[in-house]
Amino acid sequence: MVVLLLGGALTACSGAHESASAVRATDATGTAVRSGGTIGARGSVCELPVTFDIAESWKAEAVNPTAVGDSPAGKEVADALLRQGPVTTVCEVDAKPAGNIGFLRVFTGSPDAGEASTVLRAFVAAEKDVSEETYRSFTTGGLEGVEVEYLRTSEFLDESKKARALAVSTDQGPVVLHLGGMDTEEHEQMLPAYELARRTLRGA
Repeated sequence: MVVLLLGGALTACSGAHESASAVRATDATGTAVRSGGTIGARGSVCELPVTFDIAESWKAEAVNPTAVGDSPAGKEVADALLRQGPVTTVCEVDAKPAGNIGFLRVFTGSPDAGEASTVLRAFVAAEKDVSEETYRSFTTGGLEGVEVEYLRTSEFLDESKKARALAVSTDQGPVVLHLGGMDTEEHEQMLPAYELARRTLRGA
């Protein structure tokens, strides 16, 4: 997966998140995170086939592929930067305002992309140097999904770090949520935000 900063390909948030709720999520260590609002609905920062809560202080931004350019070359660059397997980045939720280095990225695909499990396996296969994949099914908000945990070895640092992703199927096509992180420590610190998103995931 390309982890380059998207810079101009991002469209800044237009206003604050929707009103925060008291929803909390915890990870295996019992660490809790408060919701900073819901994204995904029509009129929200990122309009998606699903809605979910983002962690307090995390900042969501819609990804605008056309910002790279409307020319064939620009579209080719945008596709290389934003596409992973059968899905394309449409939204990034940045953890930096909350004190971590990493993103919860949202990808969407066409309705004919396949079932959630097929899409997720193709998504992971599109990354390089992936190992120890563990898949499992889950249900949330009436949606059937598949989740994966895996290790990705950095070609630059020659070390492995944890990553996690999930995929759900909707009438508008598959949606993939991916949580990476600068390293495994950052990833684990951000897990409560990922768990919050998964637990509050609903069809839009």
